[in-house]
Amino acid sequence: MVVSLRLLRFGCKNKPFYRVMAADSRSPRDGKHLEVLGYYNPLPVKLRVYWKQLLSTFMRYWLSVGAQPSEPVQRLLFRAGVLPPPPMLAMGQKGGPRDTRLVDPMTGRIMTP
Repeated sequence: MVVSLRLLRFGCKNKPFYRVMAADSRSPRDGKHLEVLGYYNPLPVKLRVYWKQLLSTFMRYWLSVGAQPSEPVQRLLFRAGVLPPPPMLAMGQKGGPRDTRLVDPMTGRIMTP
């Protein structure tokens, strides 16, 4: 059984809310899961702050036993400081450099000189 870390979608139309979960890679997106590892709200709340709560000890456990994060979860873990930057942040889809500006490792935002 291959375990993947991925997002489970909740919320209504145009107002998504996600749970980060560990699940069997063969189960559907909103299907059975093994464990809920955190939450992510992509819509800005007050002061344009994105709300995310990740349980990093459980994330580190699942990563240590070989769980594979999906690309969105990999970006969230990078912004939370659990993983190194994913290769897609530095490279475009076809393998060329997409952006040469520096990215803040804690927030994932572009740093100004």
